[in-house]
Amino acid sequence: MSRPYSLDLRERVVLAVAEGSSRRSAARRFGVSVATAVRWTQRHRQTGSVKASKMGGRRPFALASERDWLLARIAEKPDLTLRALAAELADRGVKVSYFAVWHFFDHEGVTFKKKSTRGRTRSSGRGQEARALATVAEAV
Repeated sequence: MSRPYSLDLRERVVLAVAEGSSRRSAARRFGVSVATAVRWTQRHRQTGSVKASKMGGRRPFALASERDWLLARIAEKPDLTLRALAAELADRGVKVSYFAVWHFFDHEGVTFKKKSTRGRTRSSGRGQEARALATVAEAV
C-alpha cells in the first residue's frame, strides 16, 4: 500500500504557489505531478490544511442495517440460498451482490454446509472395509 506524501513537502508546494509560483513550476520544482500540486492547493484553500486524508480503516458491512432481518429470516427458513436472500433484499429495496450476502453470513459465522447425516456415494469408513482383488481371487 502506498503512503501519503509528507506534510512538509505538501506545505512547501502550497507555500511556493502562495508566493507566486505557478502550480506547474512548483510541481516541477518539488518533483510531484501537476495534478497533485493542484489538489493540494485546492485542499488548502477549502480547509486551510494540506494534511493527508485518513487511509485504510474498516468499512461497515453493506448489510449491517439488515442484520436482524437476515438472521431472523435464516432462522425461520434455514434452507434459503444466498441468491434467494439477495433477491428478497432487492424486493425490500436493498440492492446487494451475492458476495455481500455471503460475506455478511461468513462474518456472522452462519454456514450453509450440507448436513453430515446425508448419504454419500462412497464408503463412510464405518462399515466393513472393501477387500482387495487379490484377497477375493484367493477365496475363489
